Amino acid sequence: MNRIFSIWFVVLALAMPLPASAVASCKTSDWPLWELFKKHFVQDSGRVLDASTKMQHSSSEGQSYGMFFALVAGDEKAFDAIWRWAVDNLAGGDMAQRLPAWIWGVDDEKTWRVLDANSASDADLWFAYALLEAGRLWNRPDYTRSAHALLRLVETHELLDIPGLGWMLLPGKEGFVTPGKEWRLNPSYLPIPLLRRLELEYPSGPWKDLAGNTAKVLARITPYGLAPDWTAYRIQKTGGGAFAADPVKGATGSYDAIRNYLWAGMTPMSDPLFRAIMISLDGMKPFTRDQGVPPEKVDTLTGQAAGEGPFGFSAALVPYFKAAGEPALAQLQKQRAESMLRASLNNTGAQPPYYDFVLSLFGMGWMDQYYDFRPDGTLSLPWEKACLDIPAK
Repeated sequence: MNRIFSIWFVVLALAMPLPASAVASCKTSDWPLWELFKKHFVQDSGRVLDASTKMQHSSSEGQSYGMFFALVAGDEKAFDAIWRWAVDNLAGGDMAQRLPAWIWGVDDEKTWRVLDANSASDADLWFAYALLEAGRLWNRPDYTRSAHALLRLVETHELLDIPGLGWMLLPGKEGFVTPGKEWRLNPSYLPIPLLRRLELEYPSGPWKDLAGNTAKVLARITPYGLAPDWTAYRIQKTGGGAFAADPVKGATGSYDAIRNYLWAGMTPMSDPLFRAIMISLDGMKPFTRDQGVPPEKVDTLTGQAAGEGPFGFSAALVPYFKAAGEPALAQLQKQRAESMLRASLNNTGAQPPYYDFVLSLFGMGWMDQYYDFRPDGTLSLPWEKACLDIPAK
């Protein structure tokens, strides 16, 4: 099979995803979208490259997402390479002692280095989650130990018991707190399935409370059923605390916030928080139903919407609409995402849009049954039983 034909075979397969039963191998699973992501974004070194910026950057988010997708695909070699690159380049060779820097790339002097050493706590949770599940699924106690060490750093530097609110995850270790006055938060950093997995690992830890507080926060910051990218929690002069528009990002919901709907849709319906979160986020349905596409931006304090979201937004909303009992909307958005994703691959010489690809892997991978989350947060993977049933040599 020549190279051109093999590439287009993968592209065409996007329109005809394999059923879960076909992905039953301990080798890399036949997940065409992962193969495309690896081809366009994952370098041989394990670096996940987003070439859309002048910095040609890599981020802790990209590395942690890449590890999750590699795990879903059963691609142990890629998983390990992505993890090792992150440790070496984002954490100075030791992520047991240092939270990973959130961004790495080339500076104005043409030097490749960490560009911002602050952490991004959502990536830290995804790193820990992927490591825990890789340790479980591949019988790799070294990954489990790495997850435990990283979570100790997260608890020390990124978790805080906020007065009047309780345990919350700060977006990073620095720059998000005005002591005793204000805390800036990003609700999309807190997928409930990940918190359930961390609760399973540490039943006496703060993770169960953090999950409950996540649902409470969403209920208080979504008057029109629309999530903001960022929010601020402030202590009032009269006592107590209240949420307000973020002082930097305002009340806009867009590229960060779209993940709230994605995580909600992938949360098992049996989870005690599922219904409350879906109710808090019910404002996206009428916008998408009326326009046929999701808006690019919403004002969460007025309920107004503007623009047309990229195809990654449609992919992110596929699980949400399925969970909301809107199969026609889910199918429509899936078709839009697949069509526009294929078109993005026709732009020869340019890397496809990183974030849209990421959201597509999450949303369509879930919809096409390449993975699912169990109520305890562990992954349900088509290849898992086949691998575990193979006798040891």
